[in-house]
Amino acid sequence: MQRVPVSSPEGKPLMPTKPSRARRWLRDGKAKIVHNDLNVFCIQLLAEPSGTQTQPIALGLDPGKKFTGAAVQSAKFTLLMAHLILPFPEVTKKMSGRRILRRARRGRRINRKVPFNTRAHRQKRFDNRRQKKLPPSIRANKELEIRVLKELIKLFPVTQITYEIVKAKGNKGFSPVMVGQKIMLDWLAQIAPTNTLEGWQTSILRQQLGLAKNKQNKEKQVPETHAHDGIALAASNFMKFEKFHTANSHGHHWIGEIVLTEAQFKIISRPNLFRRQLHFEHPVSEVPNNRKRKGGTVTPFSFRSGDLVKAEKAGKIYVGWIGGYTLTEKTKNVSVYDHNWHRLGQFSLSKVKLLLRSSRLCVAV
Repeated sequence: MQRVPVSSPEGKPLMPTKPSRARRWLRDGKAKIVHNDLNVFCIQLLAEPSGTQTQPIALGLDPGKKFTGAAVQSAKFTLLMAHLILPFPEVTKKMSGRRILRRARRGRRINRKVPFNTRAHRQKRFDNRRQKKLPPSIRANKELEIRVLKELIKLFPVTQITYEIVKAKGNKGFSPVMVGQKIMLDWLAQIAPTNTLEGWQTSILRQQLGLAKNKQNKEKQVPETHAHDGIALAASNFMKFEKFHTANSHGHHWIGEIVLTEAQFKIISRPNLFRRQLHFEHPVSEVPNNRKRKGGTVTPFSFRSGDLVKAEKAGKIYVGWIGGYTLTEKTKNVSVYDHNWHRLGQFSLSKVKLLLRSSRLCVAV
């Protein structure tokens, strides 16, 4: 049975409760529904609870290059599972386009027909070769993971975080997943006590718990791809990996037991927004030297990019996020996208209703 997150009148997360008890509290006026950015049904008590004791609750985080799995688990219940769609490909594409445009501007500015010492080379303003910063694509991944983790901690009284670390195998130097692990662990340690597991340990525990794993298609948005690894990581806080020795064999195995239950499964991404730019890279073919506007989050209408809206077209209802608009003498409409940032269509303003202002998160509904 699924559990409903509960918070105190001060907003402190308490132990989740049964749905029937939550409905009874709402009916009797003892609690109210509160909004959160993960679109999880949550209630807040209106009077001080009889007790604020909590049981140990662990959060498991299985990071990847394009997708991350997360789960919240206690000894008796699976509380929530999440599948994060990371912005790595989109940020990499944007950075590549920015690099091409920068080189083009530099090529137009520098006259290579004159001697090198008289060219318009700007001297460096500071030592920009220290290599201490995270690449923008990796930083975007880590910031999305931290953002979701902080939202989960607002809902559940998490006492421990378990993070899976990646190590290179054989002659492989590194993978994008390995970049930023140390910084990520420093960030997590500031939020809650954090420990780590390696991938092979997660695999053994996942198999012992009987959780399925989909290795053929990691893009599939189901718990079997990444969220089950998050459950295994969280479960490691309630089980121990100990040595065993018998007359015929020896090795290590997991000792302990937890209860796996049904839980909400959330697919989370972020809007693929563009920074405000003066114009597109290429002119409009019909009008020479005329370039269209590009980027930004503001529209001439009452909507902003990233707002959750409900739109109607041909009698069909769509729920999605604002991602752009069209403003001409004949046309005034907005573009609505799903959580994968695939456009659902363009809708006239009279057919679009605002549901929630942008939280910079897209949670599949």
